[in-house]
Amino acid sequence: MVLDSGDTAWMLVAGSLVLLMIPALGLFESGLLRKKNAASIFMQIFFGLALLSVMWFVFGFSLSFGDSTMGLVGNMDWVFLKGVPSDGPLEQYAPTIPGVLFVKFQLMFAAITPLLLTGTIAERMKFSSFIIFIAAWSMLIYYPLVHWVWGGGWLSQLGVVDFAGGIVIHTSVGMAALAAAIVLGKRRHYGPAIMIPHSIPLAVLGSSLLWLGWFGFNAGSALSASGGVAGNTVIVTHMASSVSALIWAGLSWIRTGKPSVVATINGAIAGLAGITPASGFVSAEHAFVIGIAIGVISYSGVVLFKEKLKIDDALDVSSVHGVAGIVGALAIGLFASTAINPGGVDGLLFGNPDQLWIQAVGVGVAGAMGFGGTWIILQVMKHLIGIRVSPEVEDVGLDISEHAESAYSDEEEFMLDMDTFTEELQEKDEIFRKK
Repeated sequence: MVLDSGDTAWMLVAGSLVLLMIPALGLFESGLLRKKNAASIFMQIFFGLALLSVMWFVFGFSLSFGDSTMGLVGNMDWVFLKGVPSDGPLEQYAPTIPGVLFVKFQLMFAAITPLLLTGTIAERMKFSSFIIFIAAWSMLIYYPLVHWVWGGGWLSQLGVVDFAGGIVIHTSVGMAALAAAIVLGKRRHYGPAIMIPHSIPLAVLGSSLLWLGWFGFNAGSALSASGGVAGNTVIVTHMASSVSALIWAGLSWIRTGKPSVVATINGAIAGLAGITPASGFVSAEHAFVIGIAIGVISYSGVVLFKEKLKIDDALDVSSVHGVAGIVGALAIGLFASTAINPGGVDGLLFGNPDQLWIQAVGVGVAGAMGFGGTWIILQVMKHLIGIRVSPEVEDVGLDISEHAESAYSDEEEFMLDMDTFTEELQEKDEIFRKK
């Protein structure tokens, strides 16, 4: 098939928008954390982007999208992108854009997915362990799921659909976040005192850029600017995010008596994550309904995991991404329509009740892979090399102790050596305990 210049131009833009989401994630997360750990988040994200990009180039793309071996994994024909055309398409995936452009777009997904877990392990995982963790997680969990759903593997053969990653990305990451938070354990002095954001404006800026980038994330998954799918995806994405933001703002207002900025931006991100799997299959009216469900259920997830079960998922990745992604993936089984996307599926409301249980299988597999795989990876690492920084390092902050840098210069702080600084923190800790 002949390459389409309009589709190619759109995918160049869409891939760049998704790349923008990665530093935006750093702004969002660092703003919501304590300032002594702000720089460590950016180091994790930028180092992770580089590492995961190289892995995708060398073997990740081939394992994910290469010809299937028993529906389980791709072959190694495309290692180092050998044989991937730059002047022609990969017909089976994106017939109107260059093959290397499809690789690059999927690379952005492969990079940002494991990096979402930085919001869970924040402020307490060793950087060296983080590197091993995201590499292992990509190879053992993400690449297989991509192949099973998007690369012609057994879940796609069953009929599971996922337009832009609600199953492959958000469900797996959300359940992985739950496992990681349990294995790592709570941060020191866990409670409201350590959950005060150090810069709400920084978090709002990050969430705004994430919202912008998500149009490339979802609408880019149409892999074409032709037809109405990409355009419909944009309005559906925006509608669900807006509704979910209002739901979170309203629920926080009811529960605390004050409308919360942090709750509102988290609600927007939950709406974006939740509508991701369904964004190319449903109408704007149904996106409105889905947005309500995402907002209510994901907010309830935070209450359950953080307040009731006392699981220290630092930035609520399990709810904002995991619970929201599950809602959106199951919504396909109800609201999907081939009138919206002729290449998609119909859901229960359009005469195909089987799609609901098919989607449930996909969600179950991704959730089990995310939770179980992460649990095993971290338990092995915990017993072999350790995964958590020492209490002293955690008190000092990962910026200084892990990277010898700080997001914000404080001359008095840098005049102290590590031993003196640690002693002062221990004295403060004793005072805190006595109170």
